[in-house]
Amino acid sequence: MIRLNLTAEPRWLDLTAGLRLQIAPVTTAIMAAARSDLAASDVPEDLPQEALAVTMAKAVARRVILDWQGVGDADGKPVPVTLEGIDALLDIWPVFEAFQRDCLAPHLMLDQEKNVSAPSPTGITAGATGTAKRAAKPARTARRG
Repeated sequence: MIRLNLTAEPRWLDLTAGLRLQIAPVTTAIMAAARSDLAASDVPEDLPQEALAVTMAKAVARRVILDWQGVGDADGKPVPVTLEGIDALLDIWPVFEAFQRDCLAPHLMLDQEKNVSAPSPTGITAGATGTAKRAAKPARTARRG
């Protein structure tokens, strides 16, 4: 089931202890623009998947982070949201992981409730046996002309 959120209002997202981000909704337009940013950049084509994930997350974050709380400079003074600040924030591993999980993942995967099979009880190499009966083939009737 796909669950639609029809509100276009920004929301506050609590990522880690003391860090809150105000984010705009992640829309198809934002995802497409972030991909376009990547295509137009000098990102190497053979970039490992992990590095590509970080680059894509930063591209999306630059578009959706509107405000934040709990981000400060070296002296602990609050700093305003900037593109460089967003990139630096996502370079912090726990923040990146939380942003991926709480902001991006819901938009990258469809809700798959009740649409997946359970793993084989004896491991991935074990063959599964069918549990459903095959439907009987309909009887053929001859056409009489």
